[in-house]
Amino acid sequence: MSSTELPETRTADAAPATPRPRAVRVADGEELRSVALPGLSLTVRSRPGGRPGLPPALYVHGLGGSSQNWSALMPLLADLVDGEAVDLPGFGDSPPPDDGNYSVTGHARAVIRLLDSAGRGPVHLFGNSMGGAVATRVAAVRPDLVRTLTLVSPALPELRAQRTAWPTALLAVPGVAGLFARLSRDWTAEQRVQGVLSLCYGDPARVTEEGFRHAVEEMERRLELPYFWDAMARSSRGIVDAYTLGGQHGLWRQAERVLAPTLLVYGGRDRLVSYRMARRAAAAFRGSRLLGLPDAGHVAMMEYPETVAAAARELIADHDARHDGS
Repeated sequence: MSSTELPETRTADAAPATPRPRAVRVADGEELRSVALPGLSLTVRSRPGGRPGLPPALYVHGLGGSSQNWSALMPLLADLVDGEAVDLPGFGDSPPPDDGNYSVTGHARAVIRLLDSAGRGPVHLFGNSMGGAVATRVAAVRPDLVRTLTLVSPALPELRAQRTAWPTALLAVPGVAGLFARLSRDWTAEQRVQGVLSLCYGDPARVTEEGFRHAVEEMERRLELPYFWDAMARSSRGIVDAYTLGGQHGLWRQAERVLAPTLLVYGGRDRLVSYRMARRAAAAFRGSRLLGLPDAGHVAMMEYPETVAAAARELIADHDARHDGS
């Protein structure tokens, strides 16, 4: 199935041109580049492999995140894959898409177009939260682009969402994001980061002082972006819309269509994606393997990168062993 067979969704008017924000942080060993596509510009953070010829990997962040969310995990796999992490449209250092489409389908199209333009597929594909939903859709509609699939707390539809996830869903309601932006205008970047860490980490105390400082700097940068709240609101709406989409384009139906070997990672202290969804996900993704981390929150690849990396290494090694022997 081609990428053009993804379901269409409503799009907003084209976003006005905006000035470029101040530079994002680039860790040692990482490189940033901008990829220009028709109607779209994506920033890609790369962690070149330890030797030539390694298979490619692509990492996709979640709502409100960026490619920096994978900076702890990527070096742990650099001897195994040639890694790249994308800033989805409107997030990180990527400007908004020209068509204003922040739906899960729109983000999936962006990933597919990136992979097609670079000719890097098939890749070992990683996704967290909203990025997990995006990666699921990519793997379902373009199996030729995916070698293995690793999903960390993927945002797949839940019948009874946790109460701690309700505020995120409320951002999808028209006007709420703007209202929250006005009500919180006096909050410091430190206060905002503390709130995010409390929501996303199983134990916020695991964040180092340096990590907290970097997060504050990134929060300050994002708040300068004129499209920050719009990207958050429209992407939240896109997740809600994807949750209600039925038929062959429903996320659970597409999970059942994924052919790639899949690793599912769930945190026992996740306040956004319920740990109870792990069993359903394991049943939906055929032949999947499950890693449960009782003390982890929503971003296990940031809290427990070594543990996630070890499980991902096993998945990739098993895949490569079968592929080499075929």
